Amino acid sequence: MLLSVPRMTKIERVETEIVDLPTIRGHVLSMTTMVVQSIVLVRIRFSDGSVGLGEGTSIGGLSYGSESPESIRAAIDTYIAPMLEGEDADNINAARNLIERAVRGNPIARCAVETALWDGLGRRLGVSVAQLFGGAVRTGLDVAWTLASGNSEQDIAEAEEMLERRRHRQFKLKIGKRNVRDDIAHVGRICAAVGDRARITVDVNQAWDVFEARWGLAGLQEIGVAMVEQPIDARMRDQLRSLTDGYEIAVMADEALQGPVDALQHARDRGADAFAVKIAQSGGLKRGSEVISIAQAAGLGIYGGTMLEAGVGTAAALHLFSTVEKMHWGTELFGPLLFKDEILRTPLRYEDFQVHLPDGPGLGVELDDDKVNHYRRGRIPAVKATATTV
Repeated sequence: MLLSVPRMTKIERVETEIVDLPTIRGHVLSMTTMVVQSIVLVRIRFSDGSVGLGEGTSIGGLSYGSESPESIRAAIDTYIAPMLEGEDADNINAARNLIERAVRGNPIARCAVETALWDGLGRRLGVSVAQLFGGAVRTGLDVAWTLASGNSEQDIAEAEEMLERRRHRQFKLKIGKRNVRDDIAHVGRICAAVGDRARITVDVNQAWDVFEARWGLAGLQEIGVAMVEQPIDARMRDQLRSLTDGYEIAVMADEALQGPVDALQHARDRGADAFAVKIAQSGGLKRGSEVISIAQAAGLGIYGGTMLEAGVGTAAALHLFSTVEKMHWGTELFGPLLFKDEILRTPLRYEDFQVHLPDGPGLGVELDDDKVNHYRRGRIPAVKATATTV
């Protein structure tokens, strides 16, 4: 009796496009003010007809890090896509190793492609991406909201609205653009307004030098801030460790974490109290899971970070973080809420102070093609027909 051999599902084609989404308000960071977020959407088409979705997103173009939407797309189109076409779609480890050997750096581009591979595999198997990583231990995670208008009264009004709607009870303030004293006064006004109804953290995005940071952490600790994220240059590991040792306020590493090697060094040196784990910054879901494991083994806090992804990237991170038993600092997977429009057919669900895991195989999300087409960079606007008389 002849046994039929299952035909291998192959990667047929990797497609990319850039989508420019306007934000609901100016998002003020220490290095830039964002009014538009540009994301790279990835579709991988497989030989069995299935399709996997991925997303690559940076913050503020090149002002935040070394990748931009344009470089992400170029890395995928020029180097990653040709290498993957014809490869086994179900062997994600082999595909990921192939990419990592051939493409140095570019963690966001690699993450976008890897996400689409996991999504495609989950769809073919009829299971969620969370199930592929061992299964979800929770279906909802606390989600912080970033207060980043730069105006104290506006931020307080925004926080009050979020508390009233039961959407967020943790707020992260973006500071570092003003001098330290003004920033602490700004944060203090918000802390006084919300009281014990919410947890307040701040993100300095590397804006301080170590002398400003010493003064800043003392002031933030005094007014009741729970945590400060990446107060100084990511390269200053020793100084970050001295700040971690010198204050009761928790210090979190973010830009200093570019994957498992960085995570291991910080854990070994006790260079931070917590890790902001970002799948894009880590280089993909698999490397992100390794960063989480290192943090767990070292007894460090875990925070589900964001690169301000839209629905696809946020869903991918949510699937990974749903498999983590203890997320002491929660997440900041609020990206889709920052945009004026939604590009998913069914938006992610935010309620009762949490973001909830979508149902369905793979990532459990589908793109709204009309919305994607509307915001696609370089699209040709439809020409309205007009009647003419002869």
